[in-house]
Amino acid sequence: MIEKIICCGFGGQGIMVMGKFLSNLAIEADKFTTYLPAYGAEVRGGTAHCMVIISDEEICAPFVSVADTAIIMNEPSLSKFENRIAPGGLLLLNESLISSLPRRKDIEVLKVPFSDIAVKLGNIRCANTVALGTYLSSKNIAPKEKIDLVMDKMLGGLKQEVIEINRKALREGMKYDKS
Repeated sequence: MIEKIICCGFGGQGIMVMGKFLSNLAIEADKFTTYLPAYGAEVRGGTAHCMVIISDEEICAPFVSVADTAIIMNEPSLSKFENRIAPGGLLLLNESLISSLPRRKDIEVLKVPFSDIAVKLGNIRCANTVALGTYLSSKNIAPKEKIDLVMDKMLGGLKQEVIEINRKALREGMKYDKS
């Protein structure tokens, strides 16, 4: 098994946190992983992205030229990364912030209002966690107990209310999967 993922959006949407979460989850699930963040001017509101590879075998290079899955959180990222998804791949779109439709017809598209769900939960900043929930329920990368373990580790030093809202966001996102 090998899964190549690109997470993208604008700086401040938790794009890098999504990538770190997926890589940590892969480690907990005894898989090989790479995480390649793209920093720079992007952190000031432009398009930010990271690449994650999860595999049962050693990984030769961390760069993802063609992804199996892309999690796209805003409109400019759709324009920039739509063509980097493999034919038959999965595109998870933040329907709250993306009004245009993908041009490609050879990929599976799942539109979910990640940001709207996060607002309803009480914190727009957990839209990335909603997206993670949708991804994890669609791809079945690791068992639920491993997901909970990684969430506990990554959120450990935060206030209990932040931890709880992220747990709710993950569960809400899991209601939307490709089935």
